[in-house]
Amino acid sequence: MIIDIHTHVGRWDTKRLDFDEDRLLAAMDKFNIDRAVLLPVVSPESFFEVVPSRDVAAIARRHPDRFIPFCNLDPRNNGNKADTDFSWILEEYKGLGCRGVGELTANLHIDDPRYKNLFAQCGKAGLPVLFHLADRIGGVYGPADDLGLPRLEALLNEFPPTVFIGHAMSFWSEIDGNLKEEERSKYPPGKIEKPGRLVELLRKYPNLYADLSAGSGFNAISRDPEFGWWFLNEFQDKLLFGTDLCHVDQDAPIAPYFQQLKAEKRITPAACEKITAQNACRILGLSA
Repeated sequence: MIIDIHTHVGRWDTKRLDFDEDRLLAAMDKFNIDRAVLLPVVSPESFFEVVPSRDVAAIARRHPDRFIPFCNLDPRNNGNKADTDFSWILEEYKGLGCRGVGELTANLHIDDPRYKNLFAQCGKAGLPVLFHLADRIGGVYGPADDLGLPRLEALLNEFPPTVFIGHAMSFWSEIDGNLKEEERSKYPPGKIEKPGRLVELLRKYPNLYADLSAGSGFNAISRDPEFGWWFLNEFQDKLLFGTDLCHVDQDAPIAPYFQQLKAEKRITPAACEKITAQNACRILGLSA
């Protein structure tokens, strides 16, 4: 069983074809993915089109054996404040089958009071949050943190019931202890001479998980193969296989890479099972 923690439907920009459910299913079959988390898009910074939570839930109802729906909220919408009550809508989305919240892309600081309010209520509702981490405010999408992830660490301390799933360049670049500010929004190459803050936070906080999808996750575990093998085995209980499939003719190099890792016995069979399925089942409350 392979569960992909990160996929989308919709249109990435004006030039690409719609990536609808049929195209996503075909891509999943191509990469031998059994089930996939389907993430709504609600913040205008990210996709060309908004893809509402209800649309995602409807797609999942049509393919219950393939898709696992998440819901999504933009903490800025409709004049939301630091005390806005999201509990009613979160419970409503849970009733539609949603198992988490994300991909969060609103470009506020990740510890903005509006985000903190949402994180607290997601924890109470038992819904993990998946976020696209950014390195700054303005010109990008995603909640922003500083070098070393101090804002994220404060949230992990403040909201222990909330499961946080990190994603994107500014999250994964922190795997390297020699990371420079100008590298945070890129795919840093080369060997990792010393573990970074991400290693420390994954080790210290039980409520932090890491989404291996997209070029950012794949680069982090493949740029220095020996370090990547160690990282996958060391944090086998905290990592989630993903692709970020979201447009036509997209490659997903992490899929054949995991097949290679298994064939070459670079990670244990138990670790592979956890990363590709069991961890997702556990945090999303799915049957094995």
